[in-house]
Formats: sequence, C-alpha cells, structure tokens
Amino acid sequence: MYIQDLSVLDEIHICPDCKTEMSCCEVPPVHVGDGLGWGSEVLFICLNDDCSVFKGGWKKVETNYGHKGSFRNMQLPGSKEMNVMMVASKDAFTGSIVDPEAMREQNERYKREKQALAALDSCVELNDISPVMTLILDEAATPSGRIKAIALLKDFNDLSCIDAIRNHTFRKSEMEQECNLVIAQILKNHFKKECPHCSELIKAQAKKCQFCKEDL
Repeated sequence: MYIQDLSVLDEIHICPDCKTEMSCCEVPPVHVGDGLGWGSEVLFICLNDDCSVFKGGWKKVETNYGHKGSFRNMQLPGSKEMNVMMVASKDAFTGSIVDPEAMREQNERYKREKQALAALDSCVELNDISPVMTLILDEAATPSGRIKAIALLKDFNDLSCIDAIRNHTFRKSEMEQECNLVIAQILKNHFKKECPHCSELIKAQAKKCQFCKEDL
C-alpha cells in the first residue's frame, strides 16, 4: 500500500460514543455501498468491542437485515462527520490496521524504486550503477524493473557489484539465476573467478587462492 499524503497518519480521531481513539485502517478494495470507491486511502474506525454502537449493532442488523453483523463508527481523514460501517464479524478491519512507521518506510521504498526506474535509461551513460543495484536488491520492486536492471549489469561490467548480490537473499530463484549468468560473464571479461572456499575474487588461472591459500 502506498499513501500519497502521509499527513493523514498523524490525525487523531476519537469515537464520540465510547471516547476511544479510532484506528487508522486500509480501505476495503470495494465500497460496499455504491462501488465508486472511498475517496480516501485510509479510514479511521472504532475497533473497541465495548463501544455501544458495536455492541448494540448485532441485534439491529439481525432485526433489519436478517443476518449476522454489526456496526463500527467510521470517519474519513480530514473529516469530522461520523458514519457507521456494517461489519460481518468482530475481526473485521483488525488485520488492516496501518502501522504509521511501517507505512512511512514503505512510502520511502516506493519513492526510491520510482527514482531508480526513472534513472535506468541514463545510468550507463552517467556511469552511475546505484539505480541498478537499488532495483536488484529491492525484493518489493516490480519484476520487470529488476530484470531490466540485471541486464544493465553487463554494460557496467563492474566487479564491485558482485559482493552485494552474493550477500543478498533472493525470494525468487529466477532473479538469482539471471544475476548468476551476468556475474559469470563479468568474471570472464575480467579473467577472474570466485574461490569456491572463501568466495574471494582471484585470477581465472590461479591454482591456489591468494586469500585462503586453499588449493583449487
């Protein structure tokens, strides 16, 4: 989830019925009322099970609609207007509470990804490998952007990228395999190989590692 306006995370909304601070939650994917969307990236919802609106809502829903459910007080960011939202269980929205700090970090990651993607077309000409490495090492980045970044490693032909990639844990094996193919070519271009014992870069023709002294 990406929030364009992070200032909403600093808002405090108080439920008028139970005086409990309302929780900042992700919006449902579909507006249950008209399907037109919520007009907001988050909602503030009272998740206090002892709130009179929630406790009394079960009987109202059963009487009026003939099924199980209740209500939660809800407000939109920047609004003082209180609304109620029907929920099917007491666990509704408890799994979508927004962690402000985690959301800020996620937004920063998203911005770094977008900046790196925008810089890919000119990074080789500028001899700036940082956008390439940002995307390769970002497991949340889009696969297409990461594949494009991996391909650009050949143009940089830079041995310095190897340690960072080798020390990264890839969630998708295909990304790691693509990196391995490019690294093999870079090593070949520099007449280098990786020591199978200590992983240091050594001459391709070496019979003994100059670092760990193991025979090859």
